[in-house]
Parts: sequence; C-alpha cells; structure tokens
Amino acid sequence: MHRVLIVRTSAIGDVVFASPIAEAIKRTYPQAHIAWLVEPGIDALLRPDPHIDERILWPKAEWQELWRDGKRMEVFRRLRAFRTMLREQDFDVALDLQGLLKSGVLTWLTGAPRRVGLGSREGSQWLMTEVVPRGGDSARISSEYLYLAEQLGLDVGDFMPRLHLDPNIEARALERLAAHGLAPGKYAVFAAFTTRPQKHWFVDAWQQLAPMVKRQAGLIPILLGGPADREAAAELASGAPDIVNLVGQTNLPEAAVLIRHAGAVIGVDTGLTHMGIAFARPTVAIFGSTCPYTNTGRDNARVIWLGLPCSPCRRKPTCGGAWTCLRDISAERVMLELQMAMEPA
Repeated sequence: MHRVLIVRTSAIGDVVFASPIAEAIKRTYPQAHIAWLVEPGIDALLRPDPHIDERILWPKAEWQELWRDGKRMEVFRRLRAFRTMLREQDFDVALDLQGLLKSGVLTWLTGAPRRVGLGSREGSQWLMTEVVPRGGDSARISSEYLYLAEQLGLDVGDFMPRLHLDPNIEARALERLAAHGLAPGKYAVFAAFTTRPQKHWFVDAWQQLAPMVKRQAGLIPILLGGPADREAAAELASGAPDIVNLVGQTNLPEAAVLIRHAGAVIGVDTGLTHMGIAFARPTVAIFGSTCPYTNTGRDNARVIWLGLPCSPCRRKPTCGGAWTCLRDISAERVMLELQMAMEPA
C-alpha cells in the first residue's frame, strides 16, 4: 500500500471505533500516505493523529442544502469536481469502512484499482473490487475494523481506539475548565445525549446519579453535548444542582480535551462516551436499545447492558416507549460500576 484512502465520513463514535486502522496501516507500511475522507467538523478529531497524513472533507451538508434548494446542476458540477480531485490523488487502495451506498460511491469515485468494502450493502458491493464481511468478535470494541485489518494482513497491535489532541486547543480548553473552578481529574463527564432518543437514559436517573458521583467518587459532574442538546441539558440540570452544565459551550476538539482530563466518563451509546475509552479514562457505558460492544478492551471501562430478549432493537422498538432496557438500569448500579472502573489496576 503506497497511497491509501480511508472512507468513514461519520459519525463521531464510528470514527473513534475506526481510528486504530490508520495506525495499523502505518505500522505495516511506514512509507504509506494515508488520507481519510470525512465530513467537516468530525475531521477535527483526526487532525492531530500522527498516522494520518491528510484529511479530505466531503461537504455533505452543503450538497444537501443545494439539492433542497433545487440547485441540482450545481450539485452535479461539484460532484464532478470532487471526483476529479479524488482521482488526481492517485490512490492505489481505497477502504470503505461504512459499507453504505453513499460511501461506496465516494470510494468508487476515487478510481482506485483496489477498492475494499466492509460489509458493503445497499448496492455498494457492486462498486468494490473486494468485500470483507463484518466479522470478528462482535462483543469487542472496534471488532469489525479489527477483522478487516486482519484480512488485509496488517500488523494490528492491540487495535484499541485512540485519539490525539492539538496542544493549543488543549491549553485553551483547560483554561476554560479553570474558569468554571474545575481542575483536571476532579470532575466526571456525563455524556447523556444522542441523536436517537431510544438510546437515552432517563433524566431522573441522571439527576439521582449526580449527587452520588459527587459524594462517593469526589467528582463534580459536568454535562457535555452540542448546541442541539441545550434544551434537554437545561431540563436535566434544573433538577440536579450538583451538575455543571457546559452543553453547547465546547466544540468537538474542546470536548475531547475535557474527556481526556476527566476523572471519569459516564454516558450512553454516543461518541463522547466512546472517547472516554479511547483516552483510557475510567468509563461506564450505558446501553439499552443498542449494544455495539460489551468488551471494552480496558480494565477501567465497564459496560452496562441488561441483555433483554427485545434488546438490541435498534430502530425497531417493541416496548411502546417504555424502554425497559434502560429504565431498569438504576443510578445505584451505575455508581457501583463506576467505583469498580476507578479501582486501581
């Protein structure tokens, strides 16, 4: 492999899961040029990674807006220009880690003579020269990407998700932390929000947990999330005076810094929670309608998943909105798992 393109455009958690593959390629082929095709915003997570030589941005949101506005010819013009740019890169291998039609088309546009799709579906399999199934131990974090790396003959090492920080952004984020009277290692990040409500733990459960974390672990709970989470965060924080609400006040790289320096991370199935494991922080992940992994690969990271017969239901719930898979997870259970995660190795 001389010039390699990794196609994993989104989402935050999936990019975190896939992050070890760049290191595995670089370890096996030290002279390889590795580029990653990703959506704007998420690229900030990859920018400091020493194993990634280039980030190529796919302006998906811009194209979608043009399409909605009826500017179809402009979309096609930009698509052709994007294809030209990709082909000028002269990639010899393109890896579609998403396996969807959209990612398959982007991979095909490169013109790379070897195009490998991971579990390709939706017709994208016909755009690949090879398709590798989503294999491996599904209970292990990053399992499908590990399996792909093994099939490619890469030196996988421990193949654990890892993220890197920009020192300048890290310094600014720590200054902001200090302005709130918080010190590194003295707070616990609550990652309570996702784009899918069926993955949310209940508000009252978070409110019960907050004083436990402060009293029993000696950590100040802080809420992190994006601008779209502000309303939900305000509701949660209104019933939990122990919580410092920083939702919407940090961008993605700054949130990564706060997770890296947290005393602990507690969250649902969302990218910020998975970052806790990537940074090897004591982490408790709360899963219900989804269950991407139960084996975190780290001694200081725990998963709570009740394994009910209806779970994981993903996008097809049968409980009528009861979400028993999450409602039956108590704050006391989460606190117990956190204490075990924080125990010295």
